Amino acid sequence: MNNLKIEGLVMASAMTAILIILGLFPPITLGLIPVPIVLQNIGIMISGELLGPRYGTISVIIFYLLIILGIPVLSGSRGGIIVFLGPTCGYLIAWILTPIFIGYSVKYFNKRNKNFWWKEFLIVCIFGILNSYLVGSLILSYQSHTPFITIFISNLFFVPNDLIKAILSTLIARRLRKHTHIFII
Repeated sequence: MNNLKIEGLVMASAMTAILIILGLFPPITLGLIPVPIVLQNIGIMISGELLGPRYGTISVIIFYLLIILGIPVLSGSRGGIIVFLGPTCGYLIAWILTPIFIGYSVKYFNKRNKNFWWKEFLIVCIFGILNSYLVGSLILSYQSHTPFITIFISNLFFVPNDLIKAILSTLIARRLRKHTHIFII
């Protein structure tokens, strides 16, 4: 194994640890939709921005394996295969796509223009937030036998909070890339 692969796997493991730490913050439930506000999705967005599509996704896969093993690493001390069958499963499934889409997009724009913070913010909004809303709403709509549009519109309650997470994600990832040797692999 070469040093680049080892470094990527170490960074993916470190990002998984960050996801676990973000899960220590309790979820905030709104009562209108069975999906709580959590901080872990900011870590998912940062994994795509910093580690790229391959190692960002590996960090999420490691996180999923811990969940499946029953380790309570999700916000609210949840774990076990059952969480992939409940009302939040679509949002969890979207997490696997997030680092892929964000990683490839950031990598593409980073090659073209180094100073593109607003483009990176838009990438995070589209692939970190909208992707989650679409996939999560689709599966929750199917499970609850509720029209997709009703579920999708209920996500509007999360927009202000998620925009703050997207801003923080973009600022943190850009700062880490600038002041450390962390880069998209």
